[in-house]
Amino acid sequence: MLEYCKTILSKVSFDRWLFEKELNKAIKSLVADEIKKLRDWCYDQFGHLYQTILNKSFSRALS
Repeated sequence: MLEYCKTILSKVSFDRWLFEKELNKAIKSLVADEIKKLRDWCYDQFGHLYQTILNKSFSRALS
């Protein structure tokens, strides 16, 4: 499931709104360990574009 989420996020990364929507869906569908792996991958891949979205989404998910 994690790899599927990465694929979707890569495909929608051109649009800020779609990216946030799909990121939140991905977080809801994964377990804690996978969320941490997704977080690391997202910051590596998209941190320069969507740092605010990533901070907001992952702070809610991992709190």
